[in-house]
Amino acid sequence: MHVQYVSDRMEWNNCHTARRIGDRPTRDVMRSQYQRDYDRLIFSSAFRRLQSKTQVFPLPGSTFVHNRLTHSLEVASVGRSLGTLLGQYISTFSGLEVSDKEFYRQDLPNIIAAGCLAHDIGNPAFGHSGEDAISNYFIQYADSKIEGQPLRDHFTDVEWMDLTSFEGNANALRVLAQDFNGKASGGMGLTITTLASILKYPCNSSQRSSAKHRKKYSYFHAETSIFEQIVEAAHMIPDASTSGVYRRHPFVYMVEAADDICYRIVDLEDAHRLGILSTEVVAGHLIDVISQLNDSTGTAAVKTKYSDLDDDNSAISYLRAKVISSLINACVDVFKRNAGDILLGQYTSTLMDDVAAICPALTEIKQVSIRSIYNHYSVVEIEIAGYNVMSDLLQMMIPAALAQKPNAYQKQALKLLPKQYHVGGKATAYQKAMSVLDHVSAMTDVYATDLYRKIKGIEIGRHR
Repeated sequence: MHVQYVSDRMEWNNCHTARRIGDRPTRDVMRSQYQRDYDRLIFSSAFRRLQSKTQVFPLPGSTFVHNRLTHSLEVASVGRSLGTLLGQYISTFSGLEVSDKEFYRQDLPNIIAAGCLAHDIGNPAFGHSGEDAISNYFIQYADSKIEGQPLRDHFTDVEWMDLTSFEGNANALRVLAQDFNGKASGGMGLTITTLASILKYPCNSSQRSSAKHRKKYSYFHAETSIFEQIVEAAHMIPDASTSGVYRRHPFVYMVEAADDICYRIVDLEDAHRLGILSTEVVAGHLIDVISQLNDSTGTAAVKTKYSDLDDDNSAISYLRAKVISSLINACVDVFKRNAGDILLGQYTSTLMDDVAAICPALTEIKQVSIRSIYNHYSVVEIEIAGYNVMSDLLQMMIPAALAQKPNAYQKQALKLLPKQYHVGGKATAYQKAMSVLDHVSAMTDVYATDLYRKIKGIEIGRHR
């Protein structure tokens, strides 16, 4: 049951709080609460595992391309710039106390950077095919019997919706804030403000719609109470159309823009390094963005510098940097124009969508990315391979977790589940299934493939 909070109207001086999930006391006076968020994420094993999770292109390879970790670090860098520029801007608003002005000038960059580090932390191995594999496992085996009972019948409608539409965004909140065996309460103990900054879709799996803030979802049924703590403390605005759904927190738009900027542009650079797109094609697209977002003098200077660089990779890297800088400034301008609507929950677009409306070159980049990058045979191969790996791991572990009287094979399979994900015999089927997904979704591409090869008998006896 959802609580529809009727709190004070969201204002720039009450949409942030240093309160933490788990409410852990701290004696650290050297760092701000939000610097601690950033540091906790950087040093966490969940973040470190992103180094072996696919971004777009297969890992590893002879040519270095981005993985989830390098992508997240770059998004955090862009996010910090957005937070710095917009923090300075918001700090000039009337009605703010001195402490609020200081928050926006000093702390907002750390919050946005931390949110950017965390935005992909719930994504499983093998890119989006990992999400699809988890969802489709439950759909495909819905009628399969576990001790005489169909898989579907083990779950309520809401629980089944979570499982059949597994969402990396919702899993991020679970990874960051859920209690696990042997771990401290409150997950990583992040501030509510940092957690609010990653809730792109403030609804659950059964509340999705065509609206931008509801096309996916940001929390599983299991994390309902955590979600409600966040929306209450951050004064998030209820969506009048549906009980339990909320409008985005203002800081979400900065985290989202940083992610959008990076994946739209950096995937193009990776495709160039792999020889999928030529220097001329990539440079042409990047220069078009620069010329559409800058005056003729600035564009001419960029073209001159580009033509002076003999190394193709360096030349493309230079253009990439200039494009990112231009997009940051453009997103800042869009936020400034719409700051009032963003605060009130009445802004229904995204910063980058509004930038794309005045920069057709971004649409052209999106089209060439879909045509030549996301459908490249190497990307399709890893997606298909990852789909099969994840599906077979779930087929081994889900029936074992749900069985009341597991057989010898199932007992062995359950031994592969780390202690932190053990939920006990009295747990519901949903809790047991989620514990398996906690383990499988945390796996890196390499770990999942290695385990798959072992359980299939392809590779026997070799220690990790």
